[in-house]
Amino acid sequence: MISGFDGVSNPDWEKVYERAKLNANQTVAVTVQRGGSTANLSFHVPNSAKNDDFDISAAGLLPQYMPGPIGVAEIAPGTPAEKAGLRAGDKITSVDGHPFHTVSTLLAYMQAQQGKPMALVVDRNGNSIAMTAEPAKLDTSYKLGFTAAGSMAIRKDPMSLDRALTKSIGFCESNSLLVVEVLQRLFTHKVAVTQLSGPVGIARMAGEAAEMKEWQPKFGLAVVISLNLGILNLLPFPILDGGMILFLLIESVMRRDINMEIKERIYQVAFVLIMAFTVFIVFSDISKLPLFSHVKP
Repeated sequence: MISGFDGVSNPDWEKVYERAKLNANQTVAVTVQRGGSTANLSFHVPNSAKNDDFDISAAGLLPQYMPGPIGVAEIAPGTPAEKAGLRAGDKITSVDGHPFHTVSTLLAYMQAQQGKPMALVVDRNGNSIAMTAEPAKLDTSYKLGFTAAGSMAIRKDPMSLDRALTKSIGFCESNSLLVVEVLQRLFTHKVAVTQLSGPVGIARMAGEAAEMKEWQPKFGLAVVISLNLGILNLLPFPILDGGMILFLLIESVMRRDINMEIKERIYQVAFVLIMAFTVFIVFSDISKLPLFSHVKP
C-alpha cells in the first residue's frame, strides 16, 4: 500500500496521478507499507507524464480494486492457459510470487515480461496447485487466453452535507496550492510550459467531460477552471487584479501615487508578455491535437 508519494501522505490515486504529472521524467520518493513494515523507495516517472492522455498504468502503477485473487471463468481452447492446465473455477493466487487482483495488472505484468514463462499458483477447490504458463501474443499483446470471473460491483456512496463540505474545502485548498506549486516548478524548469493548457486545451477537456455520463466530470472541470483563474488573477502581475493590489500597497507605503507614465509603460510590457504567452500556449494546444500527432517525432 502506498503511504507516501512525492511528500504527500496517504495519497489517493487521483493525488498520485497529479503528483506524477508534476514530476515527468523525474524521480520521486515513495513510501509503501509491505507486510507490516515500511519501505522507502524511489520511483522514476516516465517522460510520457507530460502528455494530456497520460495513463498512470503506463508507469507500472495500477490501483487494487478488489482484495481477492483473479478468478477464471472460461478457458479458450489452444491457448497458453489451457496448455498450462488452468481450468474454469480456478483462482490465480500468485504469479511469479506476486499476488494480482485484477486482469489489467496481470496484463501489464505480462507485457513487461515480454512473454517469459511465469510460475502460477492457483487455488482449485481449496487445493494449491503450481504450474508454469508461457504467455503468447493472441492479438497485439501477450495474454494467457482465459476469461476472468465477474468483476467487482461498484456502488454509489453519497456524502452527507458535513462530509461534502469538508471534502470541498480540502479540494479547494489542495488545488489552490497546486497552482502556486506549478508556477514554482515552471521557474525551476521542473515542469515544461507545454504541459499547460490554454483555450484549445480547455475546449478539448470540456468536450470530453460533456461526453461522460453523470454530472461530476462537468462540475469538476468547471470548479477547477474557476479556481485556477481566480488564483492566477490574484498573482502580483501587472494588469491582473493581483498587480493592481501590489501597486496600491506600494503607493500606500510611498504615500503618493506612482507616476502615470511609469504605470503605462509597465502595463504595456505586461500586456505584450501576456499576449506572447497566450499565443505560445494556444500553439502548444493546437500541436497536441490528434490531427498533428503524426508529425511528432
